[in-house]
Amino acid sequence: MRKLELKIPPVVLMGMFAIGMWLLSIQLPKQTLFATGSTLAAVIITLLGAIIAISGVLAFRKARTTANPMEPQDASTLVNSGVYRVTRNPMYLGFLLMLVGFGIFLQSAYSLVLCVGFILYMNRFQIEPEERFLEVHFQDEFVLYKGKVRRWI
Repeated sequence: MRKLELKIPPVVLMGMFAIGMWLLSIQLPKQTLFATGSTLAAVIITLLGAIIAISGVLAFRKARTTANPMEPQDASTLVNSGVYRVTRNPMYLGFLLMLVGFGIFLQSAYSLVLCVGFILYMNRFQIEPEERFLEVHFQDEFVLYKGKVRRWI
């Protein structure tokens, strides 16, 4: 299964899952997830996700290290400040929140199930390979950081 590790850029994967969610929402019956305010909730959750993801990218840029998730070996600095004090993967958490917001907007509980698939895929094929590299490259610094900050939230 290592064949899929670090192969699909996470932003592309998020798009693929969003398309899958949309296809499910038009094929299966809609469910009222929130009777009132669902559009507002969807927008707020999606915007929160975008802000968290962008904060992660900006923290990498500030530290002058790569934000390219396909090339973790290019990381020159372990970023553990800003949003990285709360989550080790703010970009991926942001993508997940954007998908959740989209699922709420679609009013499709079935499509929200795909968010679980996104988490499982990201954990196995993106985050675990990244963490293996970070542990080898940054050694005790990453192990200590990993012990203090959760993978998602």
